Amino acid sequence: MATGVVFSRFIFVVDGGERGVVFDRFRGVVEKVYGEGMHFVIPFVQTPNIFEVRSRYQLIHSRTGTRDLQTVDLALRILYRPMEDKLPKIFNNLGIDYDKRIIPSIGQEVLKSSVAQYNAEQLLTQREKVSLEIKEDLAKRAKDFDLILDDVSITHLKFSPEFAAAIESKQVAQQNAERSKFVVMQREEEKKANILRAEGESQGALLIADAINQHGKGLVALRKIEAAQHIAATLAANPNVTFVAGNTMNMLQIPAQR
Repeated sequence: MATGVVFSRFIFVVDGGERGVVFDRFRGVVEKVYGEGMHFVIPFVQTPNIFEVRSRYQLIHSRTGTRDLQTVDLALRILYRPMEDKLPKIFNNLGIDYDKRIIPSIGQEVLKSSVAQYNAEQLLTQREKVSLEIKEDLAKRAKDFDLILDDVSITHLKFSPEFAAAIESKQVAQQNAERSKFVVMQREEEKKANILRAEGESQGALLIADAINQHGKGLVALRKIEAAQHIAATLAANPNVTFVAGNTMNMLQIPAQR
């Protein structure tokens, strides 16, 4: 048992997704990155420090101003990881908690400078463009500290209640304008249709007048005969109507059989 305890002081284990950096009391930080597995150290002289090299995220909240002096609350999600070959340098310059020192600082810096280039309305309509610009600028700053950014995105965007109300009023006004435009177009189309219908009826009346002038009253008589035939066919199809012989046609209402 005692042997196992003593032996454990001579080794340290690096798990998956981690890397190790050793600090030597005599030489300082050892310029070697220890990968996954078991490694030996000198007790009381060398101290292992374990770094997470898988992507992790931080949420950065900031209240800043736009180009048109509107106040906006933003939340930025940053996925980051350290450069593995730079871990000794990171440990020597920033320490094991490098992410708590660097990510919030550069995040606030880039976020405020990027948002200040846009109007409040542009932040709403060009959100993807703003996120991409923030990611590019933040990646450049993170590279100065040997960090890699896998993703940057805006997860929260909120304006003051007054500005939000103004935006809503503007959207309602735009919708009403579009609706009015549609009504005007619909009336214009109806007006065109009425004009075409009137022109057609006018042309039809002219053709009838020309036909009467050319053929006299014969055309009118023909039209009367056609109308009478149509009426007779309609009445003949009605079971409640019968014809009685004589000089005049009498229509008798015959009650329907129950």
